Amino acid sequence: MGMTIVEKILAKASGKKEVSPGDIVMANIDVAMVHDITGPLTVNTLKEYGIEKVWNPEKIVILFDHQVPADSIKAAENHILMRKFVKEQGIKYFYDIREGVCHQVLPEKGHIAPGEVVVGADSHTCTHGAFGAFATGIGSTDMAHVFATGKLWFKVPETIYFNITGDLQPYVTSKDVILSIIGEVGVDGATYKACQFGGETVKKMSIASRMTMTNMAIEMGGKTGIIEPDGKTIQYVKEAMKKHGTDRPFEIVKGDEDAEFAEVYEIEADKIEPVFACPHNVDNVKPAREVAGKPIDQVFIGSCTNGRLEDLKMAIEIIDKHGGIADDVRVIVTPASREEYLKALKEGIIEKFLKYGCVVTNPSCSACMGSLYGVLGPGEVCVSTSNRNFKGRQGSLEAEIYLASPITAAACAVKGELIDPRDLE
Repeated sequence: MGMTIVEKILAKASGKKEVSPGDIVMANIDVAMVHDITGPLTVNTLKEYGIEKVWNPEKIVILFDHQVPADSIKAAENHILMRKFVKEQGIKYFYDIREGVCHQVLPEKGHIAPGEVVVGADSHTCTHGAFGAFATGIGSTDMAHVFATGKLWFKVPETIYFNITGDLQPYVTSKDVILSIIGEVGVDGATYKACQFGGETVKKMSIASRMTMTNMAIEMGGKTGIIEPDGKTIQYVKEAMKKHGTDRPFEIVKGDEDAEFAEVYEIEADKIEPVFACPHNVDNVKPAREVAGKPIDQVFIGSCTNGRLEDLKMAIEIIDKHGGIADDVRVIVTPASREEYLKALKEGIIEKFLKYGCVVTNPSCSACMGSLYGVLGPGEVCVSTSNRNFKGRQGSLEAEIYLASPITAAACAVKGELIDPRDLE
């Protein structure tokens, strides 16, 4: 029996000819990432165990994105701790408060490549599976082990294959696809399994749209999300590496044709419609028309899920077409990275958001984490392009968060209530 792409990557990383689901392997790590929230615990754990030097300062990426600029004395202290660690260890790749969200910055700076094993002290590290890497989130103490040794053990996961076919209908995006899948599978339906996305629909998707899919694999319990690399992948990776001087050889890994999957889901893209993930679980997914009409207070367009140029374009086209946003709705726009922000500036997108009264913030995790910008008060309702809608995720435990695509979120901003974008005409 052949191996899946995930099994092949883990076999290669652990020096084995083959592995099977359930096997325990000690894999060599290619890239390890921490940010300003998770990094301090990793650093303090290293100190506690007397580890004076990291295994490889060129394979560690440290980035500030959650509380940037520092929004409290504690956050400032964490930043100071991490900056000192970077200097002491000679960490080559350190991105201070200016660059944006880690899951966007790492691939655009050329730190992610097909066939690699990537770990990050953040649950949405699975985003990088869009580039054909095995990427997964780990705890800060596990990351201390990686920093010290360059290795980490894994149980080889089973793989669920999502074969997505057909054409997306107007006003439907990859966000609607992944939310629909999570609604079908459930929040724990893919626990510790690799979620592999494929089929003709995925092949047609942009890299940005693919990243939206893999980003949310964790929301159904997945160990990782992954898409086999193709020409688009290779072009993106090579261009990013060349631009930022992170060139290195990498291996294109693909699964065998006779690989065995734990489950196979057949997803008909042309039957998917605009949806919301309704409070307070990501799998509480309903057609937009089913919940339309509820007044809203805020719209958040951004995050590592949907804060790229493609997403900002989708949103501003809807707002521009209909002449602005509702008077009593706050709209917060946060580009995922400085590079994406600059692209949007060049195309006049940021100017249009500001013209219509939207608040545009610096690249960061922003409203997604509920402690920096756009904190929700009791009873408030927000439509968000981010990835989680748990109670208290964006502020008050009594607030409600509806997850949606940038198109649907923008339509809600225009209308001032939940709406299917197809009904805005």
